[in-house]
Amino acid sequence: MQFSIEIILLAMGASFIQRTIGFGFGIFIMTALPFLMPSYGEAVTLSGLLSLTSATVVMIKYIKYVNWKRLLPMIGAFFVFSTLAIFMLEHIEGRWMRTILGAVLIFLSFYFSFFKEKIQQYIHPTTGWLLGTGSVSGVMGGLFGMHGPPIVLYLISSEPSKDHYMGMIQTYAVITNIMMLLIRYYNGYVTTIVGTTYLYALGGIAIGVVAGNWAYNKITSKLFTYLVYAYIGISGTIILLTTL
Repeated sequence: MQFSIEIILLAMGASFIQRTIGFGFGIFIMTALPFLMPSYGEAVTLSGLLSLTSATVVMIKYIKYVNWKRLLPMIGAFFVFSTLAIFMLEHIEGRWMRTILGAVLIFLSFYFSFFKEKIQQYIHPTTGWLLGTGSVSGVMGGLFGMHGPPIVLYLISSEPSKDHYMGMIQTYAVITNIMMLLIRYYNGYVTTIVGTTYLYALGGIAIGVVAGNWAYNKITSKLFTYLVYAYIGISGTIILLTTL
């Protein structure tokens, strides 16, 4: 029973964060999930499956804001690089990579916060930006189960409103999580315990999404941007603390 309650609470917190700022599910839940699952691969798989469920609910509401011409190139690049990263997962010692990742996220959080207007002048929906962002996201998703930050930093600087941003990021999350789930199934990470635990966690997902929807509607567009940057910095801090 304790195991089930812990998973439900983690899913609740992760889905609240994802619904409020558009990402962060994997970053939050992976701080503890690897200690509750039999293997790291199963923990990442469960995280992706739960994130997929949470994002699907939100995507249905905001899909009218999606610009498919900008979204599809990022998804294509993501598929290639996440596939490579997942197949490399068993052969990589991830401790030092997580340390670098945490430090980079903290740096980007501060940099984007202080130079937001200047950065927006250089970020455009060009093919290079779209493919580059999707590629970095794919590597992070395949190795760490947290592919949101690169896409978030790009979309929050290029989309005209927070609703457009939310529609793009949730649709991206749904499609890319489906891709990674299929690859992880092929690699044997979709096990019975993953399926059973997923069912336990659905109640937490529902509560988190409802609470996050309320919070999202209360946040102004200006404050929303800085909350996104702040959570990227928090994400980097969490990664560093859980790696040391």
